[in-house]
Amino acid sequence: MRAIVTVVGKDRVGIIADVCTRLSGWNVNVLDINQTVMQGNFAMTMLVDLEKCEMPFREVSEQLRLRGEEMKLSIRMQREDIFEAMHRV
Repeated sequence: MRAIVTVVGKDRVGIIADVCTRLSGWNVNVLDINQTVMQGNFAMTMLVDLEKCEMPFREVSEQLRLRGEEMKLSIRMQREDIFEAMHRV
């Protein structure tokens, strides 16, 4: 299964490293990543593959959300098919 991870908040050192380290620890593979910083605000979108992840999707999503709160960031994960359906024009 593939999913979209979004990270938004104030820019600082280590955001990408922290999120990627957590994902790799759960055997989640990052397939694509796009990030930008605009006037001190950080925004990142990642396409990830959870095929080898042994944790349930909900648990991974919740752990990312909680880590986001700790880092004062918004971190959300959605299944790719749901994300695409919501953003279809």
